[in-house]
This record gives sequence, structure tokens and C-alpha cells, in this order.
Amino acid sequence: MKTIVLTPSAAKDIDAFPQDAREQVQAALHRYAMTGQGDVKAIQGRNGYRLRIGSYRVIFDEDATTILAIYIGRRATTTYKRS
Repeated sequence: MKTIVLTPSAAKDIDAFPQDAREQVQAALHRYAMTGQGDVKAIQGRNGYRLRIGSYRVIFDEDATTILAIYIGRRATTTYKRS
């Protein structure tokens, strides 16, 4: 299992979600950390990956032991432009 680390901005993002959406995103992150399963694709034009959970996206980097969540939010035109 990989360790999940949220940046301060990602933690703030997820805290603003409704309870059901927060639980859905957290469950998907834990599932990916434990099994490697999920709708994950590499982001074009920059380093990192995205995990799709319905209309939500988790932008993250990972190495052999850690998943670093950089941004968590609804899919919008600005989702992939945030650093």
C-alpha cells in the first residue's frame, strides 16, 4: 500500500466538498493506493496523473511508496491549469 499525502491546498479542497463527495473521493484514493485500480491517466503537457471519480478529479504525483495529491476538485475548464 502506498502512503497518501495531501498538499495543504488539496486538503483545503477536499474539506470544502459535501460529505458524500468527500467520502467517494477518499474511498477512490484509498482503493488506488491499495490496489492500483482506478481511472488513472497521465496528464499531457506536464508531469503527473489524474484520478477520475465521477465529476471529480484528483491531480497527483506518485513514486514507489507515496501518492502526493496536489489538487482535488470538480472537473472544469481550469482543473488541469492549476499547479
